[in-house]
Amino acid sequence: MNLMEEVNKLDLNNPGMWPMMFQVALCVIVCIAFVLAGFWFHVRDQREELATITAKESQHKENFETKQRKAANLEALKIQMEEMKQSFGDMLRQLPNKTEIAGLIVDVSQTGLAAGLEFDLFKPQNEKPTEFYAELPINIAVKGTYHQFGEFISGIAELPRIVTAHNINISGSGDALKMTAIVKTYRALEE
Repeated sequence: MNLMEEVNKLDLNNPGMWPMMFQVALCVIVCIAFVLAGFWFHVRDQREELATITAKESQHKENFETKQRKAANLEALKIQMEEMKQSFGDMLRQLPNKTEIAGLIVDVSQTGLAAGLEFDLFKPQNEKPTEFYAELPINIAVKGTYHQFGEFISGIAELPRIVTAHNINISGSGDALKMTAIVKTYRALEE
């Protein structure tokens, strides 16, 4: 008998009467079906959960490494912060307070006169407050030589308070030069 004839003779309502070879094949097929169903319904969910947990682990590991690097540099960062506070304090001390502004304006004009310049214009403008400081611009127009202009700019740079020169324009020829500029000083705003 061939295999197809035997399969056609099998009674599906009575598998206990099947030949041993078909009973074993049916058991193997049922076992494989149980294993696949178990994998499909149970193991698959666990694999997805494992993938999620693995991704979280990687993220936590990166966070830990970042925090560990910061912690390793904490002392250096504290030292740097103290240096920045010191530097900021030094800069604040270089800004005049409200009572020193008049004296600083006099210092700027005296520096120009000491350099041998002749003032055509010396006009302090209104203060312009910003977030941390107020800016006091002074429009100036002076006559003199190129070297006198250099001496004046060097002189205001050496003042004990912060003074800067902006929009410098030199015109004329020979010893008859004219310089216009905006000289700015700054003062710290009270907290």
